[in-house]
Amino acid sequence: MRRNLILCLMLCVPAIFLTSKSNACTNVLVTKGASKDGSCMVSYAADSHWLFGELYFHKASKWAPGAMLKITEWDTYKPLGEIPQVACTYQTLGNMNEHQLIIGETTYGGREELADPAGIMDYGSLIYITLQRARTAREAIETIVSLANEFGYPSEGESFSIADPNEVWVMDLIGKGKDDKGIVWVARRVPDGYICAHANQSRITRFPQDDPDNCLFAPDVISFARKMGWFDGEDADFSFRDAYNPLDFGGARACDARVWSAFNILCDGQFTYMDADGKEVTAPATDWLDYAMGYDLNGEMPLFVKPSRGISVKDVADVMRDHFEGTPMDMRIDAGAGGNALPYRWRPMHFKYDGKEYLNERAIATQQTGFWFVAQARGWLPDEIGGLDWFGCDDAATSYLTPIYASTNEVPDCFRVGNGDLLHYSPTASFWINNRVANACYKMYDRMEPVVRKAIDDFENAQMEAVAAEDARMLSIYNKNAKRPGGKRAIRKIRRELTKFSVETAQKQFNDWVKMEELLLVKFIDGNIKAQGDDGEFLHSQYHAGSPEKLEQPGYTEKWKEAAAKDNGKILEVR
Repeated sequence: MRRNLILCLMLCVPAIFLTSKSNACTNVLVTKGASKDGSCMVSYAADSHWLFGELYFHKASKWAPGAMLKITEWDTYKPLGEIPQVACTYQTLGNMNEHQLIIGETTYGGREELADPAGIMDYGSLIYITLQRARTAREAIETIVSLANEFGYPSEGESFSIADPNEVWVMDLIGKGKDDKGIVWVARRVPDGYICAHANQSRITRFPQDDPDNCLFAPDVISFARKMGWFDGEDADFSFRDAYNPLDFGGARACDARVWSAFNILCDGQFTYMDADGKEVTAPATDWLDYAMGYDLNGEMPLFVKPSRGISVKDVADVMRDHFEGTPMDMRIDAGAGGNALPYRWRPMHFKYDGKEYLNERAIATQQTGFWFVAQARGWLPDEIGGLDWFGCDDAATSYLTPIYASTNEVPDCFRVGNGDLLHYSPTASFWINNRVANACYKMYDRMEPVVRKAIDDFENAQMEAVAAEDARMLSIYNKNAKRPGGKRAIRKIRRELTKFSVETAQKQFNDWVKMEELLLVKFIDGNIKAQGDDGEFLHSQYHAGSPEKLEQPGYTEKWKEAAAKDNGKILEVR
């Protein structure tokens, strides 16, 4: 996702210039046949150094004839113009609407000359306006195309994740430049039982051109590439990615590596996919490791893979917390992790030393996340109950997801738009308390993160049980009353109850996270670690309730000791 044009990766090897990739996001897409509970899921981390974490909310509305909608660029708040409003718009909560439609995105940039500076329908507006106007994934694709073609598209290349209770689609699109209004695009339905992911690199290569049930595309997607001189082969050999966002080292290492890691986790190290003949084959994830690391760009990683097990909300949430742990790109194990195995590298993402250029890894979990979510479309439940947005703010690795029903009547105050921003601290905003917890952990990560992670796991696991109980309670009300005379009163009651559940759960966890930051301060102050009993109370001496009984001073990792000794051993050596 582009919030700016600052480069996050520009790498060079002899005689080859490698293109840049912008700060951006990660999406995981799960079909109902691949999920543990039969839901369709989309995860999204809105990663940007310029984005504040808040939960957008628009109630369903009716509009008078002639009403106009002002368009403001999501990235910059820049006014772009206005378009005619439709008669009715649906309620939206974040990146989901009342009909359980979900839309996420990642920006891949692509060919710079294809941006249309005169266009007014930026990619953020495409998402949030479409959510107000479309009921299904296929309607969403139609709406996105119609809006971009009619009003012009000024943004960079985008991959959209689009899901409803029955289908999940991945859509790659890009503008046609200042002289050709609109977009070229292709959308593929994720086969049921499979998952997909994208992370700032176009993922759709060749695609079926005679299967409208599973693949949709612009009529000029191939001819436009021919006109621009980017493709001259047979139509059957056309690759959207190769024409509009050619893969290079940066696209693999900074982007597709995140996809590989998500697949590796959710497929337990074995990729099952469809080969060119439509046959299911299985191969070790390591077969694509050199590809993901940018060492061998021949071939391509599968667009869709089948997970080895039913995927839960918790599984997807934890994938969004990944730092390449257990792989050659593991960010905890080199000297850059410092003395406490910190799996983060501050920007810029590349650096030069002694005439050579090096990179800092870009993992799924990152410090600059504004907000993130795992949204569920649950087709076995009525829309009033089925749409569920597990929502959180800041770095996914040290923040929690709390369940918010899409039919809610209001947003919890801790997520409310206007409750703080990047330049104004708010003590009641989830974004700020999660940043306080995350930035505390960055100081002593290997010791502090496990404390935070246990609390996250306990909360999220408990909420999955709480949601199941709330679902059952609301479904009972729905089945008994919603379809009878006066059923609208039952629907209103359900929405009130789900609002109460969503708001109270979110606010309680916010208060618990305030206490979490206090715990981290007290427990880990000045590099010490104070012991706690099984009840969580600090152990104190027999003489004074304010003096710790046990105090650990853990020091640094072996990698840090090795680096320090090699760097300055002559001075530091004890003699």
